Amino acid sequence: MNRELFIDSRASEVDIVLLEDKTLVELHQEKTNNNYAVGDVYLGRVRKIMPGLNAAFVEVGYEKDAFLHYLDLGPQIRSLIKYTKLAINANPVQISSDSFKMEPDIEKSGKITQVLTTGMQIMVQIAKEPISTKGPRISSEISFAGRYLVLVPFSSRISVSQKIRSSEERNRLKRLILSIKPNNFGVIIRTVAENKKVAELDADLRNLVEKWEKTAIKLQNAKAPLKIVSELDRTSAILRDLLNESFNNVHVNDPVLADEIKHYVGTIAPQKVDIVKLYKGKQPIFENFGIDKQIKSLFGKTITVKSGVYLIIEHTEAMHVIDVNSGHRVNKENSQEENALAVNLEAAGEIARQLRLRDMGGIIVVDFIDMHDSKNRRELYQKLKDEMSRDHAKHTILPPSKFGLVQITRQRVRPEMAVEILERCPVCDGTGKIRPSIIFVDEIENNLKYLLQDQNEKSLTVAVHPYVHAYLTKGLISRNIKWMWKYKKRIRINPMTNYHQLEYRFFNDKNDEIKI
Repeated sequence: MNRELFIDSRASEVDIVLLEDKTLVELHQEKTNNNYAVGDVYLGRVRKIMPGLNAAFVEVGYEKDAFLHYLDLGPQIRSLIKYTKLAINANPVQISSDSFKMEPDIEKSGKITQVLTTGMQIMVQIAKEPISTKGPRISSEISFAGRYLVLVPFSSRISVSQKIRSSEERNRLKRLILSIKPNNFGVIIRTVAENKKVAELDADLRNLVEKWEKTAIKLQNAKAPLKIVSELDRTSAILRDLLNESFNNVHVNDPVLADEIKHYVGTIAPQKVDIVKLYKGKQPIFENFGIDKQIKSLFGKTITVKSGVYLIIEHTEAMHVIDVNSGHRVNKENSQEENALAVNLEAAGEIARQLRLRDMGGIIVVDFIDMHDSKNRRELYQKLKDEMSRDHAKHTILPPSKFGLVQITRQRVRPEMAVEILERCPVCDGTGKIRPSIIFVDEIENNLKYLLQDQNEKSLTVAVHPYVHAYLTKGLISRNIKWMWKYKKRIRINPMTNYHQLEYRFFNDKNDEIKI
């Protein structure tokens, strides 16, 4: 499979696109001002305890208090509270990993009032970003993710990713981590750690322990609400989780980011450093590689698949609903059941891609075309599971019901990706009325006259729609030639296919746009 990553870095945000076999499957947009990203650690203050919900609302600085349920406290919450108090009082000796004394774990079926009190300062981690009208969802079971490992303070468990199938490799990794991990830390071994050497795992573990130890410095004399540790920005986190030896190319338009990625690739696959390519073209990177066109065609309410099958995607507060339609795909030689199966199988691949692309979470209900044969329903179910197997988000798929409905739950930790593809008409500005075309050329000439005579521009380039370009330049004595005779200066007219019909812009001899 040909896997390529494209990164468009701008001042306000970074867009990351993943293509598999030239097909867009993931789009990530990171705002540079996102202060409540998943993984950020805050010192919060308990504002209100809700015994009926067995939960608390915690102030972390967001406009709405964050929600903390008892089940998200973690078994070692008492140890965390003790650590936080000692760190705030600047007592580094008692909180070192060797001398810190752990508190007993809390009961799974306990009450939040037994652990937290109103006004208490507590360290929490963002588990879900603010979505819609809801504040952040938080957890006090702190963890730090690295390339190969996840560090869990105050735990002693060593867990191995279920995707590592070999029992021999699982035991090797467990023994290895047990020999190098410090006291009072648990470790989750990620899938990418499979077959890695001890030096690589040890370096990753040391970085994570150092990150945790820095919390003590940040907590000294701190007052809530305060951000203690910032997770890697989403760009780095995505690269950490996505980037591996399977990539064929990584295109990026930022020289600094390109150097960082090269260095990172050099650590995980030195032989593939050359896959990182700095894009220097004049066109925007997504436009140059045809990604913009894919984005525009893959978002919106109606999604058309190549063979004519199309999906209708609707969003409600409670769930997402996807309706599968056969369109004009009908094979007269096949029965209705065979046609339904073919359409459903094709739709299943596109649905799996749409869930990844839009990062749709929560409950998703898919209305497939009805099939009466249970064998065909099982085939569709297996196809959907296979297509969803490449999805990093946790998900559960239920078999099709007798009505053809498939229910999917998918982990949601961030707001759904929404790209607005309907544009306001640039010609009429949404009014439905435009300037009379008979005076359009006169308007261009009036602006030419102002720039050439009043502003003393030496020469001008006018960029217009190709139709207007043809009108102004064709013929034995064109409008363009008449203007040059009249004003005694050079005037160049360039066609621009991405302009609307009545759009025009002026550029000086240095190719800088002149705003009028």
